[in-house]
Amino acid sequence: MSRIALVTLVVDDYDEAIAFYTGALGFRLAEDTPRPDGSRWVVVRPGTGTGGTALLLARAKGEAQRARIGDQTGGRVGFFLHTGDFARDHARLRAAGVTFLEEPRHEPYGTVAVFQDLYGNRWDLLQPTPDEDTPV
Repeated sequence: MSRIALVTLVVDDYDEAIAFYTGALGFRLAEDTPRPDGSRWVVVRPGTGTGGTALLLARAKGEAQRARIGDQTGGRVGFFLHTGDFARDHARLRAAGVTFLEEPRHEPYGTVAVFQDLYGNRWDLLQPTPDEDTPV
């Protein structure tokens, strides 16, 4: 096994989620395929390449899944979005209406600020401190 390809994110509505992730966050829609059961296989990914981990946007089915929308990690930061230019991307996300829960801070591992997606899931926008082991 060489990498994690997809991480499922339970959402309320496919089109609303696609609009947020492609519009506000600047991800690209990699796949949107109807499935026989009426659901869709929707994959979004940051950047322009085909590698790296992508998000599978999965519409909630049933009350148990609906209850998890926006709180899939119990209130912890569950997603980490790396950038090579924190100031640029922080300003772009704020201009796109993304809600940051704190001001940017500088840590030994990099510059970071927590934001939330349209459902309330917490994300780190992170520009790692450069070193040989930390690809951006």
